[in-house]
Amino acid sequence: MNSRLRPKLSYSNVIASIALFVALGGAAVAAGLPKHSVGPRQLKRGAVTAAALRKAAVRSGKLAPKSVVAGKLGPNAVLPGNIGNGVVTSAKIAAGAVIASSIKNGVITNPKLANGVINTAKLAANAVTTTILANGSVTPAKLSNEFGPIVSTLKSGQTLRGVFDLGDTAVTAGDLARGAASFQFPLLNAATATVLQPGQTSANCGGLGGGGAQTPQATGGNLCIYVVKAENLDETTPLVAENNTRLGFGLLAKAKAAGAYSAYGQWAVTAP
Repeated sequence: MNSRLRPKLSYSNVIASIALFVALGGAAVAAGLPKHSVGPRQLKRGAVTAAALRKAAVRSGKLAPKSVVAGKLGPNAVLPGNIGNGVVTSAKIAAGAVIASSIKNGVITNPKLANGVINTAKLAANAVTTTILANGSVTPAKLSNEFGPIVSTLKSGQTLRGVFDLGDTAVTAGDLARGAASFQFPLLNAATATVLQPGQTSANCGGLGGGGAQTPQATGGNLCIYVVKAENLDETTPLVAENNTRLGFGLLAKAKAAGAYSAYGQWAVTAP
């Protein structure tokens, strides 16, 4: 009688029983895990993926110091609002990083320019105009030697130079010929005139200088008249300077005998 009620075990019954046990046991295990019981050791490497993280789940407090490196930043990730005041120093700027288009108009003022940084090579063509020059800034010392004295009167130490040539055909001995020379720029006062015969010099008249003996010399306050060649002039008054003023001087030549007579040469006057 008892043998009839005892179930017969088969392969399918055993497998079904094991499956039911595993299913019920796994659910019980999962339901029975206490909070905070799953730690790093229970997680398989790579188990936590980006899809498993909810938005804004990773906060600044979860990041280790220096954990965000340049390779982890996306394009335009760092904005002006993310940069603290004063954190970008000159040492952080790469060579050639600041170019003209990066500089705002009007930000480079005079106090920002070091002394001597603007030289002639940095000036554009026609950059210096008359309105840029201060009154009185262009002095005679700044003018090249090609320019004469741009002044109302000859300044102290400046020299004017010129030539003279006068004469005539004398009818009789003693005939007179007159000439004159005007200064390109007037003197403040008349200079002391000295007439020197060919080859002569004096303490105030050093002779004909360089440039083919065409640079007559005169010290300050002196007018030096150098006769280069004379013909048939009276020996007592071979050539005379007269009417000497701050504007110029006159010359007088006298014939020694009848016939042609003349004198020519160079002169120099230097303001005292």
